[in-house]
Amino acid sequence: MSGLAGKLDPRRVQWGAAWHTFASRVLRTKPVESMLDSAAAGTGVHGTRLARVLSTVDLVSLGVGSCVGTGMYVVSGLVAKEMAGPGVIVSFIIAAVASILSGVCYAEFGVRVPKTTGSAYTYSYVTVGECVAFFIGWNLILEYLIGTAAGASALSSMADSLANHSISNFMTSHIGTLNGLGKGEQSYPDLLALLIALVVTVVVALGVKNSVSLNNILNVINLLVWAFMMVAGLFFVNGDNWDNGNFLPYGWSGVMQGAATCFYAFIGFDIIATTGEEAKSPNTSIPYAITASLVTCLTAYVSVSVILTLMVPYSEIDADAPLMEMFALHGCMFAKYIVAVGSIAGLSVSLLGSLFPMPRVIYAMAGDGLLFKFLAHVSPYTETPMVACLVSGCLAALLSLLVSLRDLIEMMSIGTLLAYTLVSLCVLLLRYQPESDIHGFVNFLSEEQNNKKKEGVLAECEKDACSPSSEAEEYGGPPTNTCGAKNLPSLGDNEMLIGKPDKTAYTASHPNYGTVDMATGIEAEESEGGVSRHLKKLIGPRYYTLRIRLGLPGKMDRPTVATGKTVTVCVLLLFIIIFAFCSFIIFGAGCIGEGSWWAVLLLVLFVVAMALLVVIILQQPENPKRLPYMAPCVPFVPTSAMLVNIYLMLKLSAITWIRFAVWCFVGVLIYFGYGMWNSTLERTARESEVHASTYQRYDQGVDEGFTGFEDDFNPPTSDPWGAPEAGSGLTPPPQDKPEGEGTVSRAGARSIASHGLAEEDPMDF
Repeated sequence: MSGLAGKLDPRRVQWGAAWHTFASRVLRTKPVESMLDSAAAGTGVHGTRLARVLSTVDLVSLGVGSCVGTGMYVVSGLVAKEMAGPGVIVSFIIAAVASILSGVCYAEFGVRVPKTTGSAYTYSYVTVGECVAFFIGWNLILEYLIGTAAGASALSSMADSLANHSISNFMTSHIGTLNGLGKGEQSYPDLLALLIALVVTVVVALGVKNSVSLNNILNVINLLVWAFMMVAGLFFVNGDNWDNGNFLPYGWSGVMQGAATCFYAFIGFDIIATTGEEAKSPNTSIPYAITASLVTCLTAYVSVSVILTLMVPYSEIDADAPLMEMFALHGCMFAKYIVAVGSIAGLSVSLLGSLFPMPRVIYAMAGDGLLFKFLAHVSPYTETPMVACLVSGCLAALLSLLVSLRDLIEMMSIGTLLAYTLVSLCVLLLRYQPESDIHGFVNFLSEEQNNKKKEGVLAECEKDACSPSSEAEEYGGPPTNTCGAKNLPSLGDNEMLIGKPDKTAYTASHPNYGTVDMATGIEAEESEGGVSRHLKKLIGPRYYTLRIRLGLPGKMDRPTVATGKTVTVCVLLLFIIIFAFCSFIIFGAGCIGEGSWWAVLLLVLFVVAMALLVVIILQQPENPKRLPYMAPCVPFVPTSAMLVNIYLMLKLSAITWIRFAVWCFVGVLIYFGYGMWNSTLERTARESEVHASTYQRYDQGVDEGFTGFEDDFNPPTSDPWGAPEAGSGLTPPPQDKPEGEGTVSRAGARSIASHGLAEEDPMDF
């Protein structure tokens, strides 16, 4: 014990070195060159290959299907009945705004590191650090795990509703109830949901193309049923359901609480970002598919919520199967069964969409060593992460058996909101980092696009060189010169003055590469018509005065290490202040409503602090590199996404936060107990350290300009450092062999340990 106490003595522990080692481990980033090499070799980032078969339409179908199913057939009725009433329409719009703000950040994050599996986990691992990446991935697993369980439970509830609740009555009377898994209410073990989750797990494990084909068929059915509901519902609408204060029966607080739950309905768009290794052209497909999915889902949710709340008073809505029962209340039974077909299709595709990305995130994390390695196995027959599919599907089936649907939905929202918040924070950080810090992943764009650009430039240069220009006269001389080479026309005296710009002048190593349009020579921001161009038209001549007064950087300013650190500190402070601000306006709403002076003063201080930090970030120069897709209005869009996401997180119930804390605690144990010590980067660092400690150079400590002597040129008469002659009776003196000197020798050179150099070289005069 005394020895252990001595080692832990604060005076003997090198705290600076220990902290540096710990920080270097949790903040280390994954080298993007490894992914580049794997892509060139035709394998995945973990030495395996996933099938690259998904088009942009397939990605949109996956995103829409994973959102619209449970969101339209379950969440709309649940929020309208218990949280917001007809104000569910506003709740969906607010949740959509939060999703769109996060979606554009997700899209930029996706094109920074395309052709990867793992969604925001992989992006943050390459750009931010290992610890942040692990917790983003851990929360995404929670999102997909609970989403799968919720989809299975929703399908079971819909089947129970079609059977007039005979399934639930049978389970309760013959098996019993379970207490304490929800908010104190009794629930029965849902064996049907367990069976549904296992069946969908098998479908996903059979192969990605089979899964997507089934997904597309179910989406078509869902779309047709949605159109039927919109037309048939118009015959039963009643405007009195919105009158006399019935539109916002729970006030704006209920609307915001409903928005936090409605966010669940937009979660599916991040499934698109997990398929980067299976998409045919991820650079263009991912941002387009994310945008199209969000717009389609918002249209579906708002239209369904309008019809639902106009057909049925909010207090009479069936929380388990609202869209089917709204026709049953009006006696239109054939419409109920048509909607039932759509419910089966929509909930099935939503369940499929939730289960599809989960094994891919697990596969990516296990391949990097942060989770157990056996989870990264890819079946050579189905080209899917088979083990991860089976493990995640069984866990989701167990959850659907034991936990109620409402608790699953709330639990899913909090993990997703945190993941989206971290994505927005990362995008805000990366925009202002110097080129040396983000060189790897900025250059890791689509290889196909780079090759096409090079081929296009070469072809155009060859065309310019081999064809007469319209600005010069047609060349009428001999076709070849005396050497046999082809004669080319000349542009005369104007050749160097008004000739076409050299399109090969800006290469990847040029400091202005990516910031200047190579076709026009104009700065990319101006040629692309960015936000600054619109501000110029809006403000006019005062635009430049405003830039000077705010201290905004010039177009040719470039970020440095100092400006990057300034932005990092500001972003972290902004995150803390936003969290405190949202907590205050939620839990101190009574004091603010009463007009207490200290509450108003504190509110103003929070707003001023956030505005000041945003202005400081604006004053720092952005990285000039252009990506295929970039989030607009940075830093305002990522900041707004962080603000809305954190606010919606804090609107969730306390029991949800407790469950989420338990999940995060388990993640902390896994990362610091296993992942940090077994990650691929950790093993690589250990191997490099062992290799460096065992490798020795024979010429360590010798002048590089000195090559030594040949063995037959003035050989030494004695070897003062070698072994004594036999029979001399002498023992060699003890010596401290310098580090790096060893027995490694090359052809034609002596080993220092065996021969060495004489103390007095005969050639030294």
